[in-house]
Amino acid sequence: MSSLARIVAGLCVVAGFAIQSVPHAAASSWWIPLLGSQPWQWELSHPLRLSNARDMGTNDKLPNGHPAPAPVVYDIDGIINPASTVAALHAEDKHVVCYIEVGAAGDYYSAADEGIATTYYDQLREAGVFGKKVSGYPEFYLDIRSPSTVSIIESMIDQQCASKGFDAVETDIDEEYGDNTGFPLTKADQEQYMTTLANYMHGLGLGWWIKNPDDTGDSYATDMYPLADAVLTEQCNQFSSCGLLSAYEGHKAVFNAEYHLATSAFCRNDDALGFNGARFNLGLTGVRKPCQ
Repeated sequence: MSSLARIVAGLCVVAGFAIQSVPHAAASSWWIPLLGSQPWQWELSHPLRLSNARDMGTNDKLPNGHPAPAPVVYDIDGIINPASTVAALHAEDKHVVCYIEVGAAGDYYSAADEGIATTYYDQLREAGVFGKKVSGYPEFYLDIRSPSTVSIIESMIDQQCASKGFDAVETDIDEEYGDNTGFPLTKADQEQYMTTLANYMHGLGLGWWIKNPDDTGDSYATDMYPLADAVLTEQCNQFSSCGLLSAYEGHKAVFNAEYHLATSAFCRNDDALGFNGARFNLGLTGVRKPCQ
């Protein structure tokens, strides 16, 4: 399977579930997740182990106790996972999403991990675009208004996501303008930054998964609807923010991760909204309790 998305139209059957393609998918040259139930795995804590059942989500159970369908979408760290892992998943007819941070930087990776001479963290620090520390994490917010930030993050997307053959990008910390970043960021700043990155990703043949746009409590999620190819939201049931994703319901795929609620407390709502709900642990180590 090539790194560019295959265009899917009409009805497909994946792992026994009938799912319908997004109406505008045929007009794109990148993969857009299908509507309906799509088993998915989200594992970020270590390189995905292709022979490990927990990492691959192949021994999981549904809320009714029946075996869960194997994931057809894998969302994994774009830096610590090599191109060979992406290729192996493609060979099994899976789609693969590249997780990266675009609104903050942490000193998590070595230059060897990233395959470059100077880490992105060091590049961003030397560019003088660090703001305040992200609460609870060893990371610093980025000045998303800076051309240097855009250039370095675009380089990361190219080198870690496009070059490795991923199908789409999950952009973490892409809604930070309401946080205490150290910069006077506005919603307009955020939307301009993410529009620039989304267009860049699409130009590389990558889809864009917007992350937690419902966290802002305003129109950000709806504003970015035309460019976002899917949503990954966290705890929208726990924090009663699922309604802010109404523009996507029935039009684009929404993947919801809950951490603290039992599946009995949120799966019925996710199923009713057409969301792909699952419970994960906070470490995202591969432990998964899918709704469907």
